[in-house]
Amino acid sequence: MIAERTGEMTDRFMIYGATGYTGRLLARLARDKGLSPIIAGRSEAKLKSLANQYDAKFRAFDLSDRKALDEALDDVDVVLHAAGPFSATSKPMVDACLRTGTHYLDITGEISVFEACARRDEAAKEVGIMIMPGVGFDVVPSDCLAAHMKRRLPDATDLVLGISGIGTASRGTSKTMIESIGAGTRVRREGRIVSLGTAPQRDMNFGDGNKPSVGVGWGDVSTAYHSTGIPNITVYFEASPQLQQMAGMGGFMRFILSRGFMQRRLKARVDSEPDGPTEQERAAGSSVLIGEASNEAGEKVVSRLRTPEGYSLTIQTGLDIVQRVLAGEAKPGFQTPSRLLGPDYITTFDGCVREDLNA
Repeated sequence: MIAERTGEMTDRFMIYGATGYTGRLLARLARDKGLSPIIAGRSEAKLKSLANQYDAKFRAFDLSDRKALDEALDDVDVVLHAAGPFSATSKPMVDACLRTGTHYLDITGEISVFEACARRDEAAKEVGIMIMPGVGFDVVPSDCLAAHMKRRLPDATDLVLGISGIGTASRGTSKTMIESIGAGTRVRREGRIVSLGTAPQRDMNFGDGNKPSVGVGWGDVSTAYHSTGIPNITVYFEASPQLQQMAGMGGFMRFILSRGFMQRRLKARVDSEPDGPTEQERAAGSSVLIGEASNEAGEKVVSRLRTPEGYSLTIQTGLDIVQRVLAGEAKPGFQTPSRLLGPDYITTFDGCVREDLNA
């Protein structure tokens, strides 16, 4: 189904969730790049307004409507799925892509979604499509950094990733984080994903001295393992006061906050907040990632990666991978960004600079 890249890409790729915060950013950048995606989602009224603004084709359908979903994807080569929470929306879209022979990309950061997609590897190979979740800030920069650490220390047994500069979250991202409250802190130990009752804490140096950092269940707990085979993986965020408060929650409090009535209250509060960072906040923001790999002999390598603000990077990497898939660079089966494109892929983007901190 993949066609050769041409000057204009029309009708061959779809942005689903185009009226959400990140979806709108993707649609605008696609227009600015001279691309012509089909924009799609559930609300016909919102899509019609956006389509008029960008002179784009649109398709309105719900992921629960199998017939409408299959018809919408029938002439689409690749879908960039941007409608979270992906714990609810990924499976029906992946199922439809397998039925219609459509390559699947998304911008999830959810461990459970990565693992579910990985289990569809053989099915994707059978029909000749690629399934690649996490083509945005979750998890392109961190996945490429993980692969770089493996390259630097091929016999690494332990990988630590640290992330600083996580700014204002979109409503969708905030709701995803709320859904994960009851899961504890997920890490990889001896190749298996396990949940820790207490979040690990340590200091990390992101370039301006040691900062308190808290373990989080970031997508790399899944993807870094598939990319590198390193059996022990922990991901940390530089600790904000809110994150430190969450890390200090006991199991009973997490249980209470994970119940349906509390989830609804927390999500309703999110709906009253701005839908994501402003253009000025995105322009001013940036992130720093640290990678540490060590082996059984006690050897350790450390590297640092600086990137633009997360949403700004997400739309760049997401659309670039779409273009690469349309150009024939897809590989059937489940893939991670670094497995397909290599550890240096992230350094091809403006503002992404990697440095090795020890020889």
